[in-house]
Amino acid sequence: MHRGKGMKFVGDSRVAAGRKPNIPKDYSEYPGRTEAFWPNFLLKEWLVGAVFLIGFLILVAAHPSPLEQQADPTNAGYIPLPDWYFLFLYQFLKYEFAGGNYIVLGAIVMPGLAFGALLLAPFLDVGPERRPTRRPIATGLMLLGVIATFWLTYESVIHANYEERAEKYSVDVEAVESEIDTSSEGYAVYEANCLSCHGDQLQGNSGPPLIDTEKSADEIKTIAVEGIGSMPADIFQGSDEELQALADFIKNPEGGEGEEGEGEGEE
Repeated sequence: MHRGKGMKFVGDSRVAAGRKPNIPKDYSEYPGRTEAFWPNFLLKEWLVGAVFLIGFLILVAAHPSPLEQQADPTNAGYIPLPDWYFLFLYQFLKYEFAGGNYIVLGAIVMPGLAFGALLLAPFLDVGPERRPTRRPIATGLMLLGVIATFWLTYESVIHANYEERAEKYSVDVEAVESEIDTSSEGYAVYEANCLSCHGDQLQGNSGPPLIDTEKSADEIKTIAVEGIGSMPADIFQGSDEELQALADFIKNPEGGEGEEGEGEGEE
């Protein structure tokens, strides 16, 4: 500023006079990195992630995951299977030196080494190259992990016999829940003695479904006391009146007097 001649402003070359377009920096020293991270590269990552997520949602909607029976700690005959993303480890534990007496080695040591190698891969191969062919350590570890996971999962699926499991353990999730009278005396007896095996809607669980059973009230009472098949005797604990109420409820879970009167008439 000069006195008596007004003000003069001096521009600073470090401050941009106007907004410049997003011009990528010069990455000529790093082959392959020729674009700005924001928004160019990050936008591509978001697009790939969105396509994968939409495809996964369509796959889940078209082929829902099969549901099996509810968890029942009293059913010793049920053979559980892990979810699909752990089937490879489930299959791995079937091998001689990964299960049995070597369970610690197969369940902790070997998976720990495998995942540890994948975590260390970026630190073992720190070169600037981004081409897979020029990063043999990281590429080799990743290919080995992917191939092993796919192969073990495939082996587990072909030996799991899902058709037999679906017939033995599956639950019909599309079945319409029956209208049952939960306020009746018979339901209270059923809840105390039968619900854990036959389900809260008589739909079956570890035991068979009781909806629309063809057995008479007397047959139901006999089975409740003496057992049948894999069902042991003396499951029912209660009085004769409660046993009759249980049989009437199973024959007519919706309530009413029709089936109850029939049961009394038979006696």
